[in-house]
Amino acid sequence: IFAMTDKGLREITNPSALFLSSYRAKTPGSCILISEEGTRPILVEIQALVDQSHLMPAKRLAVGMDGYRLSLLIAIMQRHLGIQLYDQDIFLNIVGGVKVAEPALDLAAVLAIISSFKNRPLAEKLAVCGEIGLSGEIRTIQKGQDRIKEAAKLGFTKIIVPKANAPKDKIPGVEVIAVDSLEQVIQYCFG
Repeated sequence: IFAMTDKGLREITNPSALFLSSYRAKTPGSCILISEEGTRPILVEIQALVDQSHLMPAKRLAVGMDGYRLSLLIAIMQRHLGIQLYDQDIFLNIVGGVKVAEPALDLAAVLAIISSFKNRPLAEKLAVCGEIGLSGEIRTIQKGQDRIKEAAKLGFTKIIVPKANAPKDKIPGVEVIAVDSLEQVIQYCFG
């Protein structure tokens, strides 16, 4: 990632810090994703806004991710969590103009949507990554250990990852929550 300066292009050595610079914890509808961009992990904020629809069908809009993936995640939430969203407008944005195409964004998108729907913020210093399967399982992702290390380096103390990506050794000061189902994630985040 590069920035244009008066002296030309310069590399941004810590893009995660740039994308998280305006992040506000304790905000409903916000979740931090540990994504993989090229060969390096990068943390970005995903924001969701869920509101009662006044038109049918309800609106679904995704900026920075595939709109069909958003529809798929909504169907999974309705089926496996019993959260009825058919009459809710859902807007999802990946902050900073970042486009994320990898499936590891699923978990962050779902948590941002549920957080907005329930009007309850997620825990502070929480970062997540994980693909969600059609049956509600949390699937293994690539480079899980690198993602965990990057989030810990940036000060995140709670990290939710797929069970298969759990580190073998504890990371000092970091609680790694290894999950294998969407229900486990929701229980942890919303009790």
